[in-house]
Amino acid sequence: MNKFCWPCICTVSLLLMSGCVTVEKGPAIALTGDIRVDGPNAIAHGPARDKVLWEYRAAAADMRSGNYDQAKQYLDDALLSLGGVFGKDKEARKARGYFNEEARKTFIGEPYERVMAYYYRGILYWMNGEPDNARACFRSGQLEDSSSEGEQYNSDYVLLDYLDGLASTKLGGDGTDAFQRAVAEDKKFHKPPAYDARANVLFFLEFGPGPLKFASGQYREELRFRVPPSPVHSAVIHIGGQTITAGPYDDLGFQATTRGGRVMDHVLANKAVFKTSTDVAGNIGIVGGAVALSQRNQTSQEVGLGLLAAGILTKIVSASTTPAADIRTWDNLPRYLSFASVHLSPGQHVATVEFLDFAGQPVSSLTKTITINVPADKQDKVVFVSDTSITPQTI
Repeated sequence: MNKFCWPCICTVSLLLMSGCVTVEKGPAIALTGDIRVDGPNAIAHGPARDKVLWEYRAAAADMRSGNYDQAKQYLDDALLSLGGVFGKDKEARKARGYFNEEARKTFIGEPYERVMAYYYRGILYWMNGEPDNARACFRSGQLEDSSSEGEQYNSDYVLLDYLDGLASTKLGGDGTDAFQRAVAEDKKFHKPPAYDARANVLFFLEFGPGPLKFASGQYREELRFRVPPSPVHSAVIHIGGQTITAGPYDDLGFQATTRGGRVMDHVLANKAVFKTSTDVAGNIGIVGGAVALSQRNQTSQEVGLGLLAAGILTKIVSASTTPAADIRTWDNLPRYLSFASVHLSPGQHVATVEFLDFAGQPVSSLTKTITINVPADKQDKVVFVSDTSITPQTI
């Protein structure tokens, strides 16, 4: 038996050592809890795989503080990365294998997160007097919503289609098809209004806390979402003697937990099944090897050593498989998206935006005051308002 024992033991030892892999986690970033500090710091000094995530977060914060030029820079860089990741990024390719964590790949986000990057950039293009580029962003968002991991779905964002058609109308085209799609998609809330080509002040509104990710399952392989309750359900705009109600058109909680309107669980099934099967096979090999080694004849002991080595190898493979879902989250997204438009004469106007609870009562701490300078050159004035925006603002 001795002539077989030492080679097998050496082999097993080598296999054990090969299973001890150190995962490089990248530099640790000290977080203050202030996105205006943490965002730029993480983008400049944090792990490269998290850069897009922090650009998303920082851009949303900058939009709410009126720092639109900085938001553009973050979104442009994030969308450039998003366009180059699929099929090219080395870490993304590694994460598709059995032996790499999902959280090690370059973050690009779930479809609803990628949609929001395009949505925000579209708003900023329109703010700069470029409705054609804004429309291109809204259409890109529709594409992000309609495909995921090789599967095809129907895009079901009301605002993406509605704004697509509105931009076409503003550009002298026909937005009828896009409008009809928006009307057909709005099954949860209310029918969007017909386009008013004369409306020169466009309000993009958002409110409520957005969805968050968590993992469940034996190996934390199931990606799931928690949607916090929203204290706000709609908004009212008071401006120029007019009162405009702005209810939600899209719910990011719904978008996160559905694909094409179908409720679904996100499960990294292949990795989880592989880990389970190899773990069981390893147990069988080790137990079988131990039984065979207890026999007195040399042949059984040789077989036992082989089974033991194979069992340990299989256990190493199982231990090296990392099916845990990626729960990195764009955690400062809103829950609801809304839109309203109005025609105002050139000059300065003061708008008051009230956010209402489910009973239709204003949440007084969230009321925003915005001084709006409407240009005389017929260019649309775009106003972005979040329930977390700073107030007062002048735009």
